[in-house]
Amino acid sequence: MLFRQLFDRESSTYTYLLADQQTQEAILVDPVLEQVERDLKLLTELGLSLRYCLETHIHADHITGTAKLREMTGCLGIVPDKAQASCADRYIKDGEILQLASITIQAIATPGHTDSHNAYLVNQDRVLTGDALFIRGCGRTDFQSGDAGTLFDSVTQKLFTLSDETLVYPGHDYRGQTVSTIGEEKRWNPRFVGRDRQNFIQFMDSLDLPEPQKMMEAVPANERCGNLLFTS
Repeated sequence: MLFRQLFDRESSTYTYLLADQQTQEAILVDPVLEQVERDLKLLTELGLSLRYCLETHIHADHITGTAKLREMTGCLGIVPDKAQASCADRYIKDGEILQLASITIQAIATPGHTDSHNAYLVNQDRVLTGDALFIRGCGRTDFQSGDAGTLFDSVTQKLFTLSDETLVYPGHDYRGQTVSTIGEEKRWNPRFVGRDRQNFIQFMDSLDLPEPQKMMEAVPANERCGNLLFTS
């Protein structure tokens, strides 16, 4: 399997490129609109055909590149089950498998950051955690129907039950970190270590964070898979 971690500096978003090297078919996870040309260039250089754009959730801090990539490549857009995105070609449920040749991607429902959020376990050895779990952190829970108690359950009962050796690739990082493991996060993540559910809720409710700069633009655009020209 070919695996690449790509970064958007403005939103500190990681996009992931996965491809089967025999069939040359590829998946992009959480593409960013402003980075579509970068992604297309890389696909061309590597001789890959884009089959799917896969979202972990409806983002508030950037606009997805799915609509533009779908227009330019004919790929399919996939979002978590129950996500408010009527434009998607497919909705993927908890436990459902997305298979692309040798690549097996299992959806793990991890709501809490938003009410419809998936992490994706790839070939049983790495997990794309989106905004549910960061390296030594986690996503916020104060908008888009987020819920701190639900996020605590998602991380501790779903992600932390994976093998300690499972590699953790988050949806964002703001400190230059690129990869962790489930074992590391269970031991060192300050959002969860030493906290019970109620203490986690109190901590998350006290953060008082500013809204993402692009939130008013990004959320409605992402409910249309990033299509800025859509009119209802």
